Amino acid sequence: MATEMHHKRLQAYRRGHRGEWFAAVALMLKGYRIVARRFRTPLGEIDLIARRGSVVAIVEVKVRAKLEDAMNAVGPATQRRIDAAADIWLARQPDYARLSLRYDLIAILPGRWPVHVKNIYSP
Repeated sequence: MATEMHHKRLQAYRRGHRGEWFAAVALMLKGYRIVARRFRTPLGEIDLIARRGSVVAIVEVKVRAKLEDAMNAVGPATQRRIDAAADIWLARQPDYARLSLRYDLIAILPGRWPVHVKNIYSP
């Protein structure tokens, strides 16, 4: 039983990792530069941090069957953790005063190109 649960967790981890890679490729093709992947802090984690000019996209990647499911997966608790991690990342940037932060979602859906939803929420 424990082995089966470990196997499912490992599959979910790999699916998420592939989703993040696919999301990063989609963003780079749109002209973004990926400046961080899986940025971890004691307060939270950010899947991707992408930059295009002075716009910094804090990106949550969700692999789901439907777009609605992906959007609903970013609840208030998740938003607080992402926002706390974003504050830490931003404080470390020498040009933080001129950066514009945006919170985006990239949904990885079966058989589709990644769906990029800009400004999924604002803190």
